[in-house]
Amino acid sequence: MEELILKSAQDLIVAALREDLGSRGDITTMAVCDHDTPAYAKIIAKEDGIVAGIKVGEQVFKTVNHQIDFVAQVSDGKAIAHGTTIAEIRGASAGILTAERTALNFLGRLSGIATLTNQFAQRIKDTKAVLLDTRKTMPGWRLLEKHAVRCGGGQNHRLGLHDMFLVKDNHIAAAGSIGAAVLRCREYMQKLAFKTEIEVEARTFAEVQEAVELAVDRIMLDNMTCEEMRRCVQWVAGRVPLEASGNVTLETVRAIAETGVDFISAGALTHSAKSLDVSLLFC
Repeated sequence: MEELILKSAQDLIVAALREDLGSRGDITTMAVCDHDTPAYAKIIAKEDGIVAGIKVGEQVFKTVNHQIDFVAQVSDGKAIAHGTTIAEIRGASAGILTAERTALNFLGRLSGIATLTNQFAQRIKDTKAVLLDTRKTMPGWRLLEKHAVRCGGGQNHRLGLHDMFLVKDNHIAAAGSIGAAVLRCREYMQKLAFKTEIEVEARTFAEVQEAVELAVDRIMLDNMTCEEMRRCVQWVAGRVPLEASGNVTLETVRAIAETGVDFISAGALTHSAKSLDVSLLFC
């Protein structure tokens, strides 16, 4: 998986550097610094959090100048405090300065997702609920952001539209009913000779009952109250895994977990994370 993540990151890194350098390059650095002047720098955390994206940050520096030496002082998934040295960097000062902001953008964004995920995970750690992400990721960043979720203690829902059926309200409307939609999914699998899970979104208790009778692999309880979810949990009685979804926040995730659901998916892990504050300092 790490190889896939870094391969995905490389295209983003190249695009980010192209965006930053334009047609003239890093004019300030080229004007001020001798190209081969050696430098030593540190990436420092300016707040507490969970680290993610170390290898991606290193890859930025190596893309600018493959001779830059990047030595990580912590690994992905580790808790860090304000003032922690995340990495030490040695090499030509011009290359370090050119790569600095792009590397910090990746590190800060991914560490912010890991940090927020960890906050959610800590709220429900003594319950049976498993914390999941969603597809609400930055376009092109999905592998990176889902890696950051894992670093923070969450797990991944489906990677994309290709690896799991998720029959939502609009699919149900298009098919005419939950039963018709599920039947079409099964016929599609048979036709193309593959097998994967079918999850159905349910907005009411009646829809949950219908989905259970269809023997689907998972049911998503969409935007239900805790009282409604608790009723569904009690009635389903473990026959089908239940996933809570819809406006899950740090303030509500504990109460949702206490209903007894098996999974909680939260788009906020990726779409609402604040970047962790990290900086690079020459020493």
